[in-house]
Amino acid sequence: MIRNGEITVSEAKRILRNYWWILPIAVIGCGTLGLLVATVLPKRYTSETLVLVDQPTVPTEFVKPVVTEDLNHRLASMQEQILSRTRLQPIIEKFGLYPNLRGKVHIEELVEKLQTAVVVKPMDAMPGTGNHSLPGFYVDVTFDNPQTAQQICTEITSMFMQQNTREREQQAVSTTSFLSEQLEEAKKKLDDQDQKLATFKRQYLGSLPEEGQTNLNLLTGMNSQLEANIQALSRAQQDKTFNESLLTQQESSAAVMLPGGQNNAETPEQQLNALEDQLSTLEARYTPEHPDVVKLRNQVEEYKKRMAAAPKVNHDGVAIPKTDSYQVQQLRAKLRQDDQNIADLTKRQAQIQEQIAQLQGRLQASPVVEQQLKEITRNYQTAQDFYNELLKKRQQSAMASDLEHQQESEQFRVLDPPSLPDKPSFPKRTYFAGGGLAAGLALALGIMYLIALLDKSMHTERDVEVCLNMPVLTTVPLLDVKQALGKSGVLGGGNGLPAMGAD
Repeated sequence: MIRNGEITVSEAKRILRNYWWILPIAVIGCGTLGLLVATVLPKRYTSETLVLVDQPTVPTEFVKPVVTEDLNHRLASMQEQILSRTRLQPIIEKFGLYPNLRGKVHIEELVEKLQTAVVVKPMDAMPGTGNHSLPGFYVDVTFDNPQTAQQICTEITSMFMQQNTREREQQAVSTTSFLSEQLEEAKKKLDDQDQKLATFKRQYLGSLPEEGQTNLNLLTGMNSQLEANIQALSRAQQDKTFNESLLTQQESSAAVMLPGGQNNAETPEQQLNALEDQLSTLEARYTPEHPDVVKLRNQVEEYKKRMAAAPKVNHDGVAIPKTDSYQVQQLRAKLRQDDQNIADLTKRQAQIQEQIAQLQGRLQASPVVEQQLKEITRNYQTAQDFYNELLKKRQQSAMASDLEHQQESEQFRVLDPPSLPDKPSFPKRTYFAGGGLAAGLALALGIMYLIALLDKSMHTERDVEVCLNMPVLTTVPLLDVKQALGKSGVLGGGNGLPAMGAD
């Protein structure tokens, strides 16, 4: 008798001893039923293939790949595209799939049935390799015909390989085309900045920062030239003044005498004395080799010669007129030369001063020009760096595109062609038979438990105490009156007959 749903070992042994036949009947029956179901159910065959992912033959250190998307994401995207209606409907029509359902259901339902028949499973990397990339993937196709399953698996695998190659080539070409367009735009901007820089340098030629030291050197040289020119101009003016005084003396000495024996100028002896006094003064100030001393000494000698060749005076005291002497003509020529030298030096001085003003203006404008030049140069350098970077990326993309065209990059490779299944993948008789046996065993145990749960007969002292609420005083050994006692319904059997006492 079961109390509170709990069954004891003795009760279990009793039930198993009395109803043991239920166990083999249920196990054998359910196992046979499982085999029968496995035989009756429609057969499904699975064709499988393994697609490996080959790494690029050229190391990525030399040619950087254009396609950097994770392979798991790309595989999921390709799976969605390949298992779409537009890709699976031609397969249904090509192999004539689901002939019994054609015309009865919509094509969408047929596509959904084929989608459930195709399974793509990523391949796990080997433990301990530390490789996080996808080494490959499996393609499984389950169908009711082994040849058809193999054909569909072959077609799906080929679509994966073609899709991968096409996507990588398109992405490489698109990347190269995009970089080429950006490179053209960058080149135009670089040319504009180059033109601005060249125009600015032509406009401020001479005021550029790199010409600052040159301008300083030129300014120093111009100041030296200006000082030398001023000194030369001063000497030329002195020479002119000196030659004018000499010319005046020469003309005075050659002047005609006034009536009455009086002249209107100093006598030649006085003029000679004056020249000698000037020569003495210059010799006291300068060395004998000084140009002014040498010149004045020559003039004194010339003057002495002219005095020796002076014109005679007539009896009336009037000098006989004659033409200008050679010395007077020479002095006048020197004066004209002095005027020309003074004019040239004055003009040269004005030119030097103008050049100095230009150089000073360049030096004053140099900081502003330098600031503007830095801004233009910075823009030009930025455009040039951007252009060089795009050029490098475009070249790398072009090499990656060549690798994609030559199929030297990452590629899918079928390790084994899709298999031709010789045994159905569903239903498996072993699984169904094992399931039937397990179900039969569970059914038998459940029936036995239900029998024990419904059995209200008393078999132990505890059963009597619980059911009759009377203490057991003694037990009577089992006699041959078991059948009689069973008919009376007092006791249902047991190892002994317990005696009952009154309250």
